[in-house]
Amino acid sequence: MKLLTYSFRWLTSLFLVVAFQAHSQHTQAYTFPSSEVVTLHSKLLNEERKVYVHYPKIDSADGNRRFPVIYVMDGDNHFALLAQYVDYLSRPDVLAMPKTMVVGIPNTQRTRDLTPTSSLLNYEGKPDSSSYKGSGGNEKFLQFIETELIPMIDKKYNTAPYKIFAGHSFGGLSALNCLLTHPDLFDAYIAVSPSLWWDNGYLLRMTDETLKNGSALNKVFFYSDGNEGGRNSFFHKDLLKLDATIAKKKLKGFDYLYKHYATETHMTEPVAAYFDALRFIFKDWEKRR
Repeated sequence: MKLLTYSFRWLTSLFLVVAFQAHSQHTQAYTFPSSEVVTLHSKLLNEERKVYVHYPKIDSADGNRRFPVIYVMDGDNHFALLAQYVDYLSRPDVLAMPKTMVVGIPNTQRTRDLTPTSSLLNYEGKPDSSSYKGSGGNEKFLQFIETELIPMIDKKYNTAPYKIFAGHSFGGLSALNCLLTHPDLFDAYIAVSPSLWWDNGYLLRMTDETLKNGSALNKVFFYSDGNEGGRNSFFHKDLLKLDATIAKKKLKGFDYLYKHYATETHMTEPVAAYFDALRFIFKDWEKRR
């Protein structure tokens, strides 16, 4: 809720600035495209799942145009933030990225869906059966996205093949797990403060084992951490290990960037990190268009 409140205040300020600039330049104030809630029944997860869908504002010239899609986990927290970012960055007077769809995936059982293994250990390596019971369902969750959610979105909307998978904390853990186990499911991955402590560093070990020295991996990967206890914190040390592991693999075609936000907390970091991630992923877009 803290991030949601912070994001709302920030986005309100952004809207006021945009409205003022439009008024001062005697142009029409920018209006944001609307979003909708779509519900589907997941046979894999045996439950109803709702998703938030934000579709670009289009005109008659865009009638047959297809749009990249960002799939973001923790949709209740981060969907609105990313929707505002893509709208602003794709505006005609900004043109830092293409018009893009955002699909926010709210949680039903967050620990189940976003953790790669069944574990009852907390970040200190101590048992915590009350918080982590039922963990380890990330593979089935990724199957739900691949076989049920993406086909539904592709059928209902004018989507382009280019897809981005984004998440924070457990969501960042899920994004990295997807990159390692289903690399072709998305074109770019964003892991904001991934919980690499999970199951005694399971994904750190898996990263080292899965990525082969000198192999090809034509993907884009942005990963980051904030000031989550200082430079000696487990979060920061784990991200440094991940970055060092990726660097030593010398992967061909792999475009990656690690950023540390020393002045941001675990819950404020996504505000800065998601913006930087989009700028990194689409850094060459203006040259290509």
